Amino acid sequence: MSIQASVGFSEGVDPYAVGVNACQDALNSIEGKQADAAIVFASVAYDQQKVLDGIRSVSGDAVIMVGASTAGEIVTSGPLNRHSVAVMLIKSDTLRFFADIGKDVAAGPHAAGRAVAEAVKAKAGEPLKTFIMFPDILAGNGADIVRGVQESLGEHFPAVGGAAGDDFKFEKTYQYLNGTAYSGSVVGLGIAGDFKLGIGVKHGWLPVGLPRTVTKSSGSVLHELDGKPAIEIYEKYFGQEESKVLRTETLAKLAITYPLGMRIEGSEEMLIRDPISVDEHGSITCAAEIPVGSEIQMMVGSREEAVAVAKEAAQNALNQLEGSRPKAIIIFNCIARNKLLGEHSPEEIKAIQSVLGNDVPLIGFYTYGEQAPLGGEVRNIEQCKTAFHNETVVICVLAE
Repeated sequence: MSIQASVGFSEGVDPYAVGVNACQDALNSIEGKQADAAIVFASVAYDQQKVLDGIRSVSGDAVIMVGASTAGEIVTSGPLNRHSVAVMLIKSDTLRFFADIGKDVAAGPHAAGRAVAEAVKAKAGEPLKTFIMFPDILAGNGADIVRGVQESLGEHFPAVGGAAGDDFKFEKTYQYLNGTAYSGSVVGLGIAGDFKLGIGVKHGWLPVGLPRTVTKSSGSVLHELDGKPAIEIYEKYFGQEESKVLRTETLAKLAITYPLGMRIEGSEEMLIRDPISVDEHGSITCAAEIPVGSEIQMMVGSREEAVAVAKEAAQNALNQLEGSRPKAIIIFNCIARNKLLGEHSPEEIKAIQSVLGNDVPLIGFYTYGEQAPLGGEVRNIEQCKTAFHNETVVICVLAE
């Protein structure tokens, strides 16, 4: 049995040519110049459909293609500094790939998540070993999408993924399926066959201050903590003058270093939630839901800790491979981590590679949210529970 993977990337002005060059770059290292699956990540600076047309002209229509627009692309050499297109091609005589789409997330994120999982499962006709998703969380609740996938595949099924981005604009993202660019959807890739799977999940943010209880919330809007306006959790630490600025400007910049953390059963780390904005009543809109009754705290992050836990996540993924050598690495990494690390972002990827191998083909992107089992648990399947994360690095490793 064997797994071959190769990564190519390209940048430039002509979207079709950039797609062609990125795919050709990857194809040059694939035996027989024919792949079974392609994973594509691209900047929204390019015409999305033309990029995919260019890739398809090289890969051929028979190749299963999935992917998403991003807030930055990552390849084996590290994070790419310019707008680019990245392509991973995989060829294997032991892996089988099945892909489909759940449309209209805005009308029902739970239904869209269930629909894509059901469609992929039906195409497979055999047990899936993992499921990779690319949701549009600007169109609907990402946690609801995850619940829809779980409802179809099972509560303890190991799924991973990353929410599509648009270069930090938060306007419109795209999801790719077999040469077509969609928006407002969730694309899924099911993988079956004889292979080993490793998943690493860590964020490294640490709680500060006393925990607060959510006493009023609606979906992703956090209204009250301990019966008081949610914004007071920040006012206590930054003062009312600073909070006046927060009430008129976005919380997103502050969230890069000081997000919210939510305690959740089955996870050593708190589940991170990004605050995005605050209204005149002091209610905070977050990137994902925080249910009433949840215990939350303000969190603090550091560059050093972010790099350290990325290495830990990589080690956790490697341990799950039971001695097998990694053949392909797929990373879903929050854009907030990229903003926190700044010019030090390559250090995080190097830390991961120091564990998994500098020469192992690697592709990834900076996301608007990550999906993965809590703690990366896949060996004790009864404890595997996929969740929607923020400000977290998720590492998916395939091995023979």
